[in-house]
Amino acid sequence: MVRVHQDHVSIVAMIGDVFQRAVGVCVAAAALAVPASVAVAVSLDSMWATVGDPGNAPDDTGYGAVPYVFRISKTEVTIGQYTAFLNAVAASDPYGLYNPNMGSYTHVSGVARSGAPGSYSYSATAPIGSAPLGASSATARPITFVSWFDAARFANWMHNGMGSGDTEDGAYTLNGATGGPAPVRNAGALYSIPTEDEWYKAAYYKGGGTNAGYWEYATQSDTQPDNQIGNLPNQANYFQLGRATVTGLPFLTWNQNYLTDVGAFSGSPSAYGTYDQTGNVLEWNDLNGSSSTLRGLRGGEWDHYVNLDASSRSWGETGWESHTIGFRLARATIDVRTGSVPEVDPAGVPLVVALVVMAMLVRERHRC
Repeated sequence: MVRVHQDHVSIVAMIGDVFQRAVGVCVAAAALAVPASVAVAVSLDSMWATVGDPGNAPDDTGYGAVPYVFRISKTEVTIGQYTAFLNAVAASDPYGLYNPNMGSYTHVSGVARSGAPGSYSYSATAPIGSAPLGASSATARPITFVSWFDAARFANWMHNGMGSGDTEDGAYTLNGATGGPAPVRNAGALYSIPTEDEWYKAAYYKGGGTNAGYWEYATQSDTQPDNQIGNLPNQANYFQLGRATVTGLPFLTWNQNYLTDVGAFSGSPSAYGTYDQTGNVLEWNDLNGSSSTLRGLRGGEWDHYVNLDASSRSWGETGWESHTIGFRLARATIDVRTGSVPEVDPAGVPLVVALVVMAMLVRERHRC
């Protein structure tokens, strides 16, 4: 029996429910000669965490109150997902969605670009250096060196059905901008960068009512985590007590990856079932959603021991890109235009199918 592996299911985390609506999991399995039981086991729609308890009280920090139900991706957007995005929309890359550091900054590198403008292609590359289980995937580590505008274009692409989907309108009206004031989220956005309150609630709220309270860390704990990869509770990827998570060494070396696969700390989810909101990479948020040249960052990072707890917050210019910054998306519970879950452009279905097959093959290798 093939079981779902959180580390590798994340490859399709951002696209699962769209694919399920477009072609049906079992239909796709039959067309690809993949056992239907495997396709059903993937349960792609479950790759979004539903954040309920609408109308919850804020934390004593002032953050976390959200008056509606929403969904948020259980994991950060991965190198595999972002590579698929680049191959779909960045043959010329007029908006600078690819940062060369994605291929050369060895601590986090994972995307190589080849070809010339107009015919660029992109591929995921294996992590450099020591690669223990949970930090060994070419595709399942989080993407970094992404600006707020890169994340917004990814959200627009998702909103517009992937494939040949537009990157300039949908969730956000960007009009070619790559820096300066971030626009507000458009009404009816299907996928978006979470507001600070949405991000905070998904990470720290205990759930189960409107006055349940908050954890200090997104691992369902008030105690600072350790950093052991695996299924132990209260673990995260950060430089804990002078010890790097991936290598266990008290120092960083240049030719070494330090990102962990998303969901590698399988025993340390938030109360709503998200992973890595403490550690791995800082994540963009939309602050209170108003237009501004600044956007928020939360969650801590692999190379430090600060910014991990609920009281820690920072921000950056919208065009800023860094080796410690990634993102995850929020998702509307229904498409307000149709009253159903989001639909996909049929042109995007082959891409979705390819990603699903890749995830199944990787999962088969680890589980059989």
